[in-house]
Amino acid sequence: MAKVSTILTFSNQAEAAFSLYKAVFGNEFINVMRWSDGPNLPGAEKMTALDKNLIMHIELPIFGGHVLMGGDAPESCGVKVSHGNGVHIVLEPDSRAETERIFKALSDGGKVEMPLQDMFWGAFHGSCADRFGIHWMLNCYAK
Repeated sequence: MAKVSTILTFSNQAEAAFSLYKAVFGNEFINVMRWSDGPNLPGAEKMTALDKNLIMHIELPIFGGHVLMGGDAPESCGVKVSHGNGVHIVLEPDSRAETERIFKALSDGGKVEMPLQDMFWGAFHGSCADRFGIHWMLNCYAK
């Protein structure tokens, strides 16, 4: 079933922010992955021990079926979080064809941040900013 969620990207503050959100919404985390838990991704050799302990991905159901996701973007990996690029609307279409259609339409006149590709967590994934500067991530788990 298709769904929509929101992802928040932080500069070394995801754990503190999600601790607050957990207290506010009173729910438990679904998933917590630190950078040290993931595969040896490009740029990982530049990560400090502190960076490796940062949150790579975290999920917290808030209400109405909406899941708030987030993580840290370590600068040692070449990512700099700035005002406006720390929030993405996440779409999870039911098919790869629908994912490609939506991605193409949203990125037309905008900017592809990460081309659609198969990822280690099992999704066909990509991200873009549309021509209005709104950031989108697409994940499709259907084969």
